[in-house]
Amino acid sequence: MQHIINRFISYVTIDTESDPNSETTPSTKKQWVLANKLVEELKYIGLSDVTIDENAYIMATLPSNVDHDVPTIGFISHFDTSPDFTGANVKPQIVEDYDGKDIVLNAEQNIILSPDYFEDLLMYKGQTLITTDGTTLLGADDKAGITEIVTAMEHLINHPEIKHGDIKVGFTPDEEIGRGAHKFDVEKFGADWAYTMDGSQVGELEYENFNAAGAKITVKGKIVHPGYAKGKMINSMYYASEFINSLPRLETPEHTEGYEGFFHLHNIEGDVEETKLEYIIRDHDKDKFEARKALMQKIVDDLNTKYESEVFKLELKDQYFNMKEKVEPVMHIVDIAEAAMKAVGIAPLIKAIRGGTDGSQLSYMGLPCPNIFAGGHNFHGRYEYVPVESMQKAVEVIVKIAELTALEK
Repeated sequence: MQHIINRFISYVTIDTESDPNSETTPSTKKQWVLANKLVEELKYIGLSDVTIDENAYIMATLPSNVDHDVPTIGFISHFDTSPDFTGANVKPQIVEDYDGKDIVLNAEQNIILSPDYFEDLLMYKGQTLITTDGTTLLGADDKAGITEIVTAMEHLINHPEIKHGDIKVGFTPDEEIGRGAHKFDVEKFGADWAYTMDGSQVGELEYENFNAAGAKITVKGKIVHPGYAKGKMINSMYYASEFINSLPRLETPEHTEGYEGFFHLHNIEGDVEETKLEYIIRDHDKDKFEARKALMQKIVDDLNTKYESEVFKLELKDQYFNMKEKVEPVMHIVDIAEAAMKAVGIAPLIKAIRGGTDGSQLSYMGLPCPNIFAGGHNFHGRYEYVPVESMQKAVEVIVKIAELTALEK
């Protein structure tokens, strides 16, 4: 277990925060530091055909050790961390034999990780947790996944008695800003199917995710001296608030769960002359997803008609789609993962992702790619943590998937 801890900490202490405002790939130069380290590590443990391209996409192969034909499978994780919260100067803390009580992340700032608020903590009493110091995110999303894949490949190399076919490994930049699969070379990767190790709590197995779009609403105003503004000034911020209030108030992230979709206003910038609203639109159901986009357009059209002017402008951009459509025709790949979990003593938790992964885009690029737990909780913030035992179980699942896939039919 210490080997996993050491490997994970060596990854998370490297800052790999991505930047949605950058047009390069990777979006930040600092992602190259971990990417290059991973290349050397994959070579060191003995993988073949280790490559990194000009955009920092990493691929490697563990060759088959069986004589019969076996499907080529892959395991994929991303090495960037979310720009939602700083990933610089991560100082992991190790909590051994967790007692189920409050964990003081930062005494000076009174930052507490408490099971009173984060009830999932109680699932891990007696286990070893890795937390932040309260001032950064941890980076278990998705450096836990990378740790698990590298450790599983190392285990298979060291235990040739475990039979497996060709296994492909892929590590990507910029997943957190929705670009992780954009320049992924599926043909070069050469797998029949793959699994992203990018889920949360132990046991998660997911082959459904949101349909996703981004929306930008620009509201044009007109600035006039406030002392002489009657009948002349158009305050774009007031008009923007009218748009906000026209959307269903309870169809937002803080009021939805399960298969319920939402509109999420995540950024506002404005003054009298111009206000910009940025939304994400999410729904598992394709028809409801299209209806949400249509509702936004209708509100814009209605408000422009009301004010007899093109005050509002809407830009919509699809981001990714529900992988269910691409995975259901090959459900045996989910069945194998489910069987692997049961074989190592894990109760599979099959549910829809309230988000997306590289796998959702890769599935539409011809690489069916369900998602498996990496073990972390509370991603993208100061309360992120991961149980080491969950990472160990993920390693066991990867090894068992490889073994089950190689069984002669």
